[in-house]
Amino acid sequence: MSGRIIQFGTSRFLQAHVALFLHEARQAGQDVGPITIVQASNSRANSGRLSAFGQPDGYPVILRGLEDGRPVERHIAVTSTDRGLSAVQDWAELHSLFRHEAAYVVSNMGDTGYDVPESDRDGRLLGGHVPSSFPGKLTALLHSRWLAGGMPITILPCELLNRNGQVLRDTILDLATGAHAPGAFLAWLRERVIWADTLVDRIVSEALEPAGAIAEPYALWVIEQRPGLVLPCQHPAIQLAEELEPFERLKLHILNLGHTVLADIWQHEHRLQGETVREILADPAIRARLEAVYREEVLPGFTRHGMASEAGTYVATTFDRFLNPFLNHRIADIAQNHRTKVERRIASFLDWVGTSRHATPVLDGVLARSQDKAQA
Repeated sequence: MSGRIIQFGTSRFLQAHVALFLHEARQAGQDVGPITIVQASNSRANSGRLSAFGQPDGYPVILRGLEDGRPVERHIAVTSTDRGLSAVQDWAELHSLFRHEAAYVVSNMGDTGYDVPESDRDGRLLGGHVPSSFPGKLTALLHSRWLAGGMPITILPCELLNRNGQVLRDTILDLATGAHAPGAFLAWLRERVIWADTLVDRIVSEALEPAGAIAEPYALWVIEQRPGLVLPCQHPAIQLAEELEPFERLKLHILNLGHTVLADIWQHEHRLQGETVREILADPAIRARLEAVYREEVLPGFTRHGMASEAGTYVATTFDRFLNPFLNHRIADIAQNHRTKVERRIASFLDWVGTSRHATPVLDGVLARSQDKAQA
């Protein structure tokens, strides 16, 4: 058995991503440890959801979308979770599980999930009370595990943050140092805890109550190799990679870049306010323009970096995701923080390709319009 997985975060994303993968691995006969889902916040609002995670019949996940251009719909009862805990109300039980049973930690705490208040930055952090922040709670739990003998553990963060494992490790080390933790504990954190960088990708469009989710069929979880790392299970959507950068480039410069090109068209041509990605691509002329951008401006850049095959496959998959008939992805939402997204998705692509690159008139135009607006 792989050992218990402690999952911090009750979000619909993890319900239809990591927990679903582990469920399918168990259904395929793999000896995969159960998941304990932990509500890390101090809110009392999710008690019904926490109870639902312990139901023997599981919770529902519905996969709806396109695969190879054909509509699919699958209903799954996910049974990989055996309980839901509140970090605040069930701190003693969580402590016991973490000290003696946990083999993996998974987290998805949102954009501000690694923020730490001043109340967690003093010597009381390891004093037995429940810290306020997720990093504070994880530091205290790791310290408790170290005191109990220090069995190795693997941390697999899923926050949408570059080098998430390294960032979380450095945050925990900083907190432990500030709490005057023993040097042996700091050494254990560095040497016996595996902090893996990961990349996650799946659109989970709707939550079900009290637990469950509706998601697209496409899913990916890339975990960067570390010495001693053993995956929690084998699954087609989980890939162990020597480095994350190629996967990050595909997502950023194809999926995300395509969204930003459509947002530029939507803004510049004053299209309907509530238009979705699927609706704008129902216009044959718009779809042809995006296909041309991928074919003539994006794919040559990936070819230059030896990624022609992977990029071609990813473009085809991206169109399936864009045209998902069950997903209402509003372009107005994509257009938020447009200038920052242009810099990250388009300007960085042009820098990656290099100054002697092929012609990129559409991408150059999007970049120029964004810069002109910034100077206006």
